[in-house]
Amino acid sequence: MRSVFLRSLKGFDLSVASSLGTGGVSTMSTLAGYQFSTRTPVAVMHVAATGEANILRKASARCRRMLHAANNSFPSSSTFGLHLHPLRHRRDDRPTVRRINTHSAAAGSDGGNSIADSSCAPELPIGGAPSAAASPAPGNVGPLGPVLLAVAVACAGSFAFGFNLSVINGPLETIAADLGIAGNKALMGLIVSSTLAGAALGSLAGGGVADSLGRRVSFLLAAAPMVAGPLISAASTDISAMAAGRFLTGAAIGLSSALVPTYISEVAPTRIRGTLSTLNQLTICLGILAALLINVVLPAAAWRTMFTAAALPAALLGVGMLLGPESPRWLASRHRDHEAELAARRLWGPLGPAELGSSRPAAVATAAANTGRVAAADVDSSSSGMAVAPQGGLALLSGPAARPLLIGVMLFAFQQFAGINALVYFSSSVFRQAGVTSDALASAAVGATNVMGTVIAAGLMDRAGRKQLLTNSFLGQAAAMFAMAAGFSLPALQPYAGTIAVVGTLGYILSFALGAGPVPATIVPELNPLSTRGKAVSAAFVSHWICNVMVGQTFMSAVQSYGLAPVYTFFGIMALAGALYVKSQVPETKGKTLEQIEAELRTGAKST
Repeated sequence: MRSVFLRSLKGFDLSVASSLGTGGVSTMSTLAGYQFSTRTPVAVMHVAATGEANILRKASARCRRMLHAANNSFPSSSTFGLHLHPLRHRRDDRPTVRRINTHSAAAGSDGGNSIADSSCAPELPIGGAPSAAASPAPGNVGPLGPVLLAVAVACAGSFAFGFNLSVINGPLETIAADLGIAGNKALMGLIVSSTLAGAALGSLAGGGVADSLGRRVSFLLAAAPMVAGPLISAASTDISAMAAGRFLTGAAIGLSSALVPTYISEVAPTRIRGTLSTLNQLTICLGILAALLINVVLPAAAWRTMFTAAALPAALLGVGMLLGPESPRWLASRHRDHEAELAARRLWGPLGPAELGSSRPAAVATAAANTGRVAAADVDSSSSGMAVAPQGGLALLSGPAARPLLIGVMLFAFQQFAGINALVYFSSSVFRQAGVTSDALASAAVGATNVMGTVIAAGLMDRAGRKQLLTNSFLGQAAAMFAMAAGFSLPALQPYAGTIAVVGTLGYILSFALGAGPVPATIVPELNPLSTRGKAVSAAFVSHWICNVMVGQTFMSAVQSYGLAPVYTFFGIMALAGALYVKSQVPETKGKTLEQIEAELRTGAKST
């Protein structure tokens, strides 16, 4: 009787497959095995389907009715010692084509008539190869609290960045008088430029440190001089001690400026990685505003107190990182698997280790499907599918690492040569020409506009995307520069030159904050492969600091030689060139895991 029953069910299965084949929907359903016991379901459906979930639910309902009728047609269980359990159907509101119970791997050698319990079968995406979309990215299903705490600690370095760069502006004249260098413009400039020189050196050395020692240890190394530098400056009695303290502070700033976006990109969930990465730029702006406020609240004579206060966020960074987690991705790349699992679980919850282990093979498979090819050498079989890249500095200049390195360097070059720092340096003079005599009010307007734009960018980063924000930002900066150049040069606009300058300056700052400010530091770590990410991000920030110094040192002399309108026109042309470069060369990274981005760039480089 059992064989008769099985044949009848197989015949029913063919009829189900035939009925589901109508309307252009191709569905195969096989009742692969039946197991008569007191605990196990009699059948498990194997489905490889494309179509709507309601079609499969209808098929399941028909199957349940068939089994119910068959159950009623059998003699009692006391006669045969057997019992039929109805097919259990669980409603799942997820798209059916995404995740379906698959049990073919567990089928026996007897053609599938004896199959393991459904609880042992894994859930896999249909279509054979694993898909990055099928398995959640790290952190996407875990609690956000640990991630937010880790990001907040890292952003203490960004806050110290903004505060230390800006705290010198207000009391500079008083500091020069107290140190006995009043009126010496060269030595006064040394107090400012020594910080920038230290930042460039720190950025240059930071990449190797971050890749070899790890993100957390590098933060701790940066926190020490970030605390010591301001304290040395606060205690200085001559220009040598002041310059040494400022240089030490700058070196720490340069190191942390590359570390913060790198660390955030590696620990943040994919769905909000752009938003969290924007916090780097936001906290820099908040540090600048805090320095402005402390300059307003405290008299210039209290500059030693100001420098002492600059050590507080650095101390917070050191204590936080002493207790905080290392980047799980960096640990995995160094084959420290146990530590990587602990860090992943700490940051991303119980599923963190599984997600960390599955993200790279899925990304490689997705990239292979998108490009049509993938090389076996792209995956290191010894580390659970972790993609690898050549090590060493020269690896940045060739192969798949070369393109993201060039993109990072170019983005920061366009950011600086579009005139952001020159405009900030010159904003007080611009506002005075417009009738705003308070430098503090001018700086407050610029700082508040920068913060407001960055907050807006944080909400748009994971919705509009990096590329769109960056392109529109450069275009907005170009329009503002061209408008101000016209206001300064065209006779018909001379009566409105002051108003045009103020509106143009604030419009430029807002455009910068919406894209050119936060996006480069967000997208550069995303584009670069894990094995060279620290070095590549550091190289990009070296470009940032070098171009910063070049613009700062040449701006005033260029204005004296050529006039303000031609210089602003040059800045507008560079911003326009930046928009064209982004449009043609920079890929979008929104909604993709870091592993997926790396795999796509790698396979794209090979196909090229």
